[in-house]
Amino acid sequence: MLRPKLPTMPQPTGTVTPPVVVEPTAITPGTPAPPPVPVAPVPTSTRPTIQLTPGTALALVGGGTAVVLVVGAVLVSMLLAVAITGASVAVCALVIRSLISADNRRR
Repeated sequence: MLRPKLPTMPQPTGTVTPPVVVEPTAITPGTPAPPPVPVAPVPTSTRPTIQLTPGTALALVGGGTAVVLVVGAVLVSMLLAVAITGASVAVCALVIRSLISADNRRR
C-alpha cells in the first residue's frame, strides 16, 4: 500500500562515444634547476631568554592559586548576596499579602 516510488534513470538520448584510451608518452629530461641563492643569516635577538627555575614555577603556581581563590570568593559572595536579596523580597511579599488580606477581612 505505502511503497516508495523509486526514480528511474533516463536513457541517454544523444550518440554515445566509446571512452578514449590514453597511451603513455616518453618523458624527456628538462633543464636542470638553478643552484639555490644563499640566504642571509637571521639576526639573533638581544633580549634575554626567560629561565623557569623551580622557585619561579612555585611562585607562578602560588599566584595562580591565589587568583583562583580570590575570584571564587568574590563569585560565592555575589551568589550569596543574590540569594539573601531574593529571600528578603519573598518575605516582604508575604508580609504585604498578609496585611492586604487582613485588611480585606476586617471590612
